Amino acid sequence: MRKRALGVAALTTLALTACGGSDPAAAPSAAPSESASAAPASGKLVIWADPNRVKALAPFADQFGTENGVTVEVKEISKDNQQTFLTASQQGSGPDVMIGAHDWIGNLVQNGAIEPVSLTEEQKAAFSDVAIKAVTFDGQIYGAPYAVENIALIRNTDLAPDAPATIEEMVATGKKLKDDGKVQEILCLPVGQKGDAFHVYPLFAAGGGKLFGATPAGDPDPKQVLVGSEGSVKAFGKLRDLGEKGDGALKTSITNENYISSFAGQKCAYLISGPWAMGDVRKGGFGYDITPVPTFEGGDPATPFVGVQSFFVAAKGQNKTLAQEFVTNYVTNKDVAKALYEADPRPPALTEALEEVKAADADAGKFMEAGKEGMPMPAIPEMQAVWDPFGIAEAAIVKGGDAAKAAAAAQKTIDGSLKN
Repeated sequence: MRKRALGVAALTTLALTACGGSDPAAAPSAAPSESASAAPASGKLVIWADPNRVKALAPFADQFGTENGVTVEVKEISKDNQQTFLTASQQGSGPDVMIGAHDWIGNLVQNGAIEPVSLTEEQKAAFSDVAIKAVTFDGQIYGAPYAVENIALIRNTDLAPDAPATIEEMVATGKKLKDDGKVQEILCLPVGQKGDAFHVYPLFAAGGGKLFGATPAGDPDPKQVLVGSEGSVKAFGKLRDLGEKGDGALKTSITNENYISSFAGQKCAYLISGPWAMGDVRKGGFGYDITPVPTFEGGDPATPFVGVQSFFVAAKGQNKTLAQEFVTNYVTNKDVAKALYEADPRPPALTEALEEVKAADADAGKFMEAGKEGMPMPAIPEMQAVWDPFGIAEAAIVKGGDAAKAAAAAQKTIDGSLKN
């Protein structure tokens, strides 16, 4: 189903209303769109979303329903969203549209829960390359990108005016600040007792570590697990050097519960985190900047994982034609993307929307810049077998454990789970 985008006037009015902006009556007028008159005159579209997106999406859902003569229901799913969707899909009680992370795609496709999304070449070109790469699985696009997230280095510029060129430089500055009594920690990066593969991955990659080999198509190959490879052992060794029996930059006492608040309280000059940290950071009342995570001296790029929030078309939905229209031609509109950002500030995946957002919020652009060469979170189902063993190895190494032994144990566990 291919129609041109919904009416600009309606979208602009909606954007202003959702953002708490000017009087909607002041929005420019335009003729009704072709899509509104061509869409089905009856039916129901059911959308499932997590609590953060339900409120942001509601006005757009209402407008889409009005323009297309259908009822739109946005239902909040607040726990185990992916599994809840899969179970409902298998039972025939799921939604028409599901909103979720791109790394669900492999599992959802494997279970027959979602269908490819019919984006035109022009529409694909309107998104950042990393966003399109993230939602592509086995050569097909399975989601319309909505927002892009990655971690970066957030720096207290009152304490550390200059962005570090290397990890070694960052650690040296952090050590001096600690020795001078200006901070309590060298770096705020969560490790905890079970490790945190997501946050440490840029440092692991910078040290030469890899999770998987690649298929001929360039996708992660679950038959080639490289957590125990020579390069990964070397990378784990660098993490050990940064750990509790080394520089003390990485600590298991720094967790997801305290790492952002510690930075906001000026207990450390450097934070490795994402856009979700910025509310607390801004409340800290100090100068800050956002730059890419640096690499080790002479190291590989410190590529962060990139997560892409996406709209999926449910394979067993009751109104797939209407779902395709909503996903491909409505939520991909610039005005919708901007207003969704205002309601839930995550950098837009749509390049034109991001450029306009950056004019008002430089932080969004800086996060995108830090993640432009990032690695989309592997969307293969087998990635689920990696998180826990990798994290256990990381925590052991940060405590001073042997890098080769920890890496080998993680590799064995992962291979056992995948029956490699």
